[in-house]
Amino acid sequence: MPSSAEVREQLTGPGGAFEVVTEVFEGVEMKVYKDRLPHLRSVAEIASMRGDAEPFIVYGARRIGFTEFFQLANGAAAAWRDGYGLGRSDRVAVLSANNPEWCLSFWATVNSGAVLVGLNGWWKTDEIIYGLSDSGSKILVADRGRFERIAEHVGTEVLAGLEAVFLTDADPEEMADLVPKAGRSLLHRFDELTTEPSPTLPDTPIDESDHAVIFYTSGTTGKPKGAISSHRNMIANLQNTIYNTMAGAMVAATEDPLAGAGAGASAPAAGGQNVALLTSPLFHVSGCHSSLVVGTIGGVRLVIPEGRFDPATALQLIEDEGVTIWATVPTMVWRVCEYPDRHDFDTSTVKSVAFGGSPSADELQRKVRETFPNVTSTSNAYGLTESSSVATVINGQDAIDKPTSVGPPVPVVEVRVVGADGSVLPQGGTGEVHLKGPIIMAGYWNKPEATADTVVDGWLKTGDIGYLDEDGFLFITDRAKDMIIRGGENIYCVEIEQRLVDHPAIADAAVIGVAHPELGEEVKAVVQTEPGQTITADEIRTWVAEKLANFKVPAHVDIQTNKLPRNASGKLLKNVLRGEGEVSFAETM
Repeated sequence: MPSSAEVREQLTGPGGAFEVVTEVFEGVEMKVYKDRLPHLRSVAEIASMRGDAEPFIVYGARRIGFTEFFQLANGAAAAWRDGYGLGRSDRVAVLSANNPEWCLSFWATVNSGAVLVGLNGWWKTDEIIYGLSDSGSKILVADRGRFERIAEHVGTEVLAGLEAVFLTDADPEEMADLVPKAGRSLLHRFDELTTEPSPTLPDTPIDESDHAVIFYTSGTTGKPKGAISSHRNMIANLQNTIYNTMAGAMVAATEDPLAGAGAGASAPAAGGQNVALLTSPLFHVSGCHSSLVVGTIGGVRLVIPEGRFDPATALQLIEDEGVTIWATVPTMVWRVCEYPDRHDFDTSTVKSVAFGGSPSADELQRKVRETFPNVTSTSNAYGLTESSSVATVINGQDAIDKPTSVGPPVPVVEVRVVGADGSVLPQGGTGEVHLKGPIIMAGYWNKPEATADTVVDGWLKTGDIGYLDEDGFLFITDRAKDMIIRGGENIYCVEIEQRLVDHPAIADAAVIGVAHPELGEEVKAVVQTEPGQTITADEIRTWVAEKLANFKVPAHVDIQTNKLPRNASGKLLKNVLRGEGEVSFAETM
């Protein structure tokens, strides 16, 4: 059986299927795959030739084949071009749950040389307005429930740059009373875009350095930042995933081609087409970059659950569709693996379960194998929105031997660990993790200073603390950024703290993470009241929920009259708040 290192050398060395060379882009020298697709439209070109014998998208009763899908996407691209002048670098925003229209919007946009803006589906009104305005999106695709959050502002100065809204599941007439008179003419049904399917892909010139996607990350200064993924970034992530699939199969020395597979594994299942359960939100890099894009070129059937995630629905889809791959956040895996009636469903087809968003516990690994008896590979990956998805991956025997590691870097990514003084630390030294390679974002949209602070000479400062072992495997031990990860969602504490101190009864506030077995962490707020003022935990939650997404609302609240602990320079001592001693007055949602 070949070792991981031997397989890597065989695949990435001279003449290998994934030969790695060094090139310079915008003054930065980096590793890249010698043979690579020039842009995302090449992925669509390949996939559109697969025909319709096997479905590409399954959503409720809808089953859309590969050729049919891209003819619909081409029709939408042409409609946007002819009706709204959509072209290179223009922005199209999507505010919707996962559905076929989300997928069609993505491919219609990036194939046109335009930029897809994925808005967080859990955002509230102010957050959505900020995302639309900051990105300068001229077109919005939205489902009914999320559109209602901003309907009263459509056609007003608040959203002056918005030229059209396409509703995925509602008629404009139904929304008329919610929208100002000036905005009603902007409303359309999404299916108006697909009345004239076309076999012809857009022909707008695209360079691999062109922007493809903007996904927003919570901001350390209160406002979210739009991380830009270029075509180069997303193609590199695509090839990294395919490499991981092939290398995993070779190392495992098994006939099962799914060993080590990720969300969009390109190797076919034993019975033919691979089938992936797509539960990661498409406005995350894990859902879009590593599931939709990789699944497209891999000929994978993407099964999209309708509505909110529900473990019984997920299990039923696994049984009905013969799902072979499930890549998602640990929270969803926990919910399925702890569902009381899970053994009433046939889960025998599942061969690969991949986690992302937070480390996976040994107990979760055990539960996965109990729930999915034929799983041959569980894997965990580390990456950020700013790294266009996966930077390191661990699977197979490595995951068993090093269960607390997130694995070695993928072939075109370099990892270094940097100390507080800026020096690169030797093996075993603990410091901030930096990443470099063609997956690193093109920058933050309209935020050159934030970009310059985060990416220096091509190296992305992740804000995560960790070390590299003697085999080059990365271990994440802490976070430098003041951030909570709840169910795969990044939450920056300062955003919630700023909202809390806006309340007249609150003098000071601190937000910290509290461990949770399924979500990873929950939000906890510690607030100091103004002298003579009182406030309840429920009032605090309601106050936060008025402006911020529900996942940012504190599950735990500690109300006190004493001053919060700060050092001589005024910085909050969150290490004190995290837990040296019992927390009084705690209330749990």
